[in-house]
Amino acid sequence: MTPPPGWYRDPNAPHLERWWDGTAWTEHRRAPGMPGQPSVSPPTGASPSRTKVVALTTAGAVLVAAVVTGAVLLGRDGGGGGAADTATGARSAPPTSAPATGSPSPSASADDPSAADDPSAADDPSVAVDQLNGITLPLPEGWEKPENLAQDDVVMTTHGVYDCPAGVGLCRHGLVITRTATAAEGTSSETLARRDIQDAADEAYERNAIGQRLYGGITSQRTVASGQVAVAGRAGYFVRRLVRTAKGPGGYVESLAFTSSTGTQAPVLVRFVFDAGPDGPPLADMDRITKGIRPIGDAATGGGVGSSIGPSN
Repeated sequence: MTPPPGWYRDPNAPHLERWWDGTAWTEHRRAPGMPGQPSVSPPTGASPSRTKVVALTTAGAVLVAAVVTGAVLLGRDGGGGGAADTATGARSAPPTSAPATGSPSPSASADDPSAADDPSAADDPSVAVDQLNGITLPLPEGWEKPENLAQDDVVMTTHGVYDCPAGVGLCRHGLVITRTATAAEGTSSETLARRDIQDAADEAYERNAIGQRLYGGITSQRTVASGQVAVAGRAGYFVRRLVRTAKGPGGYVESLAFTSSTGTQAPVLVRFVFDAGPDGPPLADMDRITKGIRPIGDAATGGGVGSSIGPSN
């Protein structure tokens, strides 16, 4: 099938567009860049000399048609305006089938879906991605990727914000934070988790990074769960605490440590901060997220609370 009439890139002058009448090239040319025009490739095999006779005949027909169309539009629009602007556009649909020899053919462009890259894990709305540590974390219902947060290590939050109990700032009912542990923090997953849990509790419910006591400070805390856990096929350890605060219902904080299965296999710390009370996220989400942690690009490796322990770290 031959392409329909329209403006296409001139084979002899790529900086211009040339009118194709559906059968042959005409002598009508124009500068490219008109709104709504397709990006098209030059023709293959056609030349002005081969189509000169047809082109001259067609050129006259196109010119007459343009004059008649312009007159009609001016009559309808009272002397110009939107309708006349619409008429200046060229045919925007390039051929969808293989063109015949000598006819123009479309080229790949930014608007061509076939030219787009495959979506990466970062574009997957069902997971949060920690590129630094090479892992993805599932987003349970009620959770989302962070937006407009000063903390760059937060990988997910619950939907929405609320006024903090102490009357200063805005708080969220749930946060999940990831970071790479340093050598000074210990080598075993258990050591890392046990050393980190107090810092995690203080930063979540005692004072934030700029010294604000959003919950009036911690009044008490106790460990409610701890133990070994398999994370993305690696041996890990978690410690979970219930924290009571001077204002508000308090919350649960967990430090989860495991060895990354990618790159330098550096230790990874995942912190969970869940408000207690009816407005906080379900505590089971900690286990759901832990169980769903995967190395980037690996959808098969399992893990989670109660799972068998993977290779020792």
